[in-house]
Amino acid sequence: MLTGVIDLVSRAGLILADDPVPEDNDVVAGPWGAIIFVALILATVFLMFSFVKQLRKAQAAKDAGLFGDEPVSEDPTAAHPGSDDPGSDDPAEDRGPVA
Repeated sequence: MLTGVIDLVSRAGLILADDPVPEDNDVVAGPWGAIIFVALILATVFLMFSFVKQLRKAQAAKDAGLFGDEPVSEDPTAAHPGSDDPGSDDPAEDRGPVA
């Protein structure tokens, strides 16, 4: 039995020792490497566009006041309640003099 194990180990050693090391110029990625490289680039571009889309959705939700902030008004001149704007909250005063 021991001779069988020794024979097996010696054959494995001969097979491993007989395996030549390829030259540096002989090792290339090949077509599968190019396909995987292009797929990784496409996946990165897709993830970047998706990330920008999610950021826009989050900004729109923030502007709508969904996160507990005050909603952003459409009119940039409109005063927010509680702001330091000296303007009046009475709509009758905003109309001006009646002629």
